[in-house]
Amino acid sequence: MPDPLKKSSYFYELPKSLIAQYPLRDREQSRLMVLDRQSQYISHLHFYDIVDLLHRGDVLVLNTTKVIPARLFARKENGTEIEVFLLNEVSDKLWKCLVHPGKRIRKPQTLLFSDELSGFISDSDEDGLREISFDCKDDFQHLLNKLGHVPLPPYIDRNDESADHNTYQTVYARDNGSVAAPTAGLHFTEEILDKLKAKGVIQAEVVLHVGLGTFRPVKVGDIRHHKMHSEFCTIPQETAQLVNQAKREGRRVIAVGTTSVRSLESFCKNGQLLSGSKWTDIFIYPGKEFGIVDALLTNFHLPESTLIMLVAAFAGYDLTLRAYETAVREQYRFFSYGDAMLIQ
Repeated sequence: MPDPLKKSSYFYELPKSLIAQYPLRDREQSRLMVLDRQSQYISHLHFYDIVDLLHRGDVLVLNTTKVIPARLFARKENGTEIEVFLLNEVSDKLWKCLVHPGKRIRKPQTLLFSDELSGFISDSDEDGLREISFDCKDDFQHLLNKLGHVPLPPYIDRNDESADHNTYQTVYARDNGSVAAPTAGLHFTEEILDKLKAKGVIQAEVVLHVGLGTFRPVKVGDIRHHKMHSEFCTIPQETAQLVNQAKREGRRVIAVGTTSVRSLESFCKNGQLLSGSKWTDIFIYPGKEFGIVDALLTNFHLPESTLIMLVAAFAGYDLTLRAYETAVREQYRFFSYGDAMLIQ
């Protein structure tokens, strides 16, 4: 029997042809696999069916983080081109970054991004990360939007295109700070959200800025020894009140995406959701208890990733792996621009 605490237990064969390179033209046309944890039954619908699957009084928790154009290209003082990937803002115009190729920057120096933007880059820290202090004459966010590229994940084997600025963003994105999209939310349209609201489904918001942890693989055989990188998250007071009232009244709390799950469970204390802001490195895998989340909407994740481990913790290991085998057999589309799964 596979051991759910071993990384190798989360490997599955995935044909490259099933990795979605582009989104569907209509977000809501994505397929939706529905997992029933009690009956262990798997059904196949479309995302627009979500309106029929949610009930009046359900609390739908959305991560309103907004993806920034985090990939920048610069030149060193000697003219060598360098790629910079912004990770998180330390303070005003000071950012933690990944740099490629990092070996070409052997000393702190100034990088030139354009005539309007430059930055002084530090030596690398123990994790290989750098800090860049940006210097610009115009508003930094304006220049970032002008010069930056959409940070598509490495399994999307193409350059970013102008359309990605909209399609790699949820329709409710508002808070700048992520370097990857909370992809479960990409399926929602304004029309579907309006239909859910009219039905009496309550929408609540959290913010978790997706950072380096999304890109770091699990390197240890025993997943209990994996260390997540911290990401900044916020639970507004209104969200805490809506969720806590729903829990008291026996109504469902439905997390849209693993980022919403991690935010909610990071602020759970004795079955109550607290409000506030903090950095979280919570790692959820089989054996961990859920204090807040009753249902989960998510995409299909990479083999041996912390995300599929979180799904297995919620749905159960056997049902999760069976669902993934089914998704491959049924030709579902995988990863960021792929199809969705509702676990209830």
